[in-house]
Amino acid sequence: MSSITRHKNLVQFYDAYEDSENVYIVMELCKGGELLDRLLSRGGKYKEDDAKCIIIQILSVVSFYHLQGIVHRDLKPDNFIFTSKDEKSLIKAIDFGLSDFVKPDEKLNDIVESAYYVAPEVLHRSYGIEAVIWSIGVITYILISGSRPFWEQTESGIFKAVLRANPSFEDSPWPSLSPEVKDFTSRLLNKEYRKRMTAAQKKNQI
Repeated sequence: MSSITRHKNLVQFYDAYEDSENVYIVMELCKGGELLDRLLSRGGKYKEDDAKCIIIQILSVVSFYHLQGIVHRDLKPDNFIFTSKDEKSLIKAIDFGLSDFVKPDEKLNDIVESAYYVAPEVLHRSYGIEAVIWSIGVITYILISGSRPFWEQTESGIFKAVLRANPSFEDSPWPSLSPEVKDFTSRLLNKEYRKRMTAAQKKNQI
């Protein structure tokens, strides 16, 4: 955290202390609550333009720490918080407890992400920073539609859906949305990780 706290959409780390029983981390105070809670307060989904503002901020901070060689590995609405209750408040990435450093040609192999947001290559135990782009795709799909792109009642069922199924863009509200947002989301959720754009490329496209 001390190596990457120079971005406006990243919760600021100030210091850490340790005694015989605990580690104390001093961080920026954010009073706006989680993205998940704000999503629920809006009836479960965002309008297209409002979702765009959120996703731009997420892509911005992800591209920033990817340049530092860091992969988050637990990107989900619960791990973004707002600085204040204001509707136009900045959003901050938090909870780097599962993050790791990864080199451009290095692959990670442990499955640590939350089931709904896990990328196919993570389940194959060979992945890099592209797996985070998939997670952003899941977040985008949820923000826009109010539903998950891959859903089953069990974790194993979710994993099978992630590996075999394709997200639906036929159900409401997708038919009423712009072709651009559907194309953008589907490109994030490409099962072939080599064909996903980087966070920086996506930020410029949106």
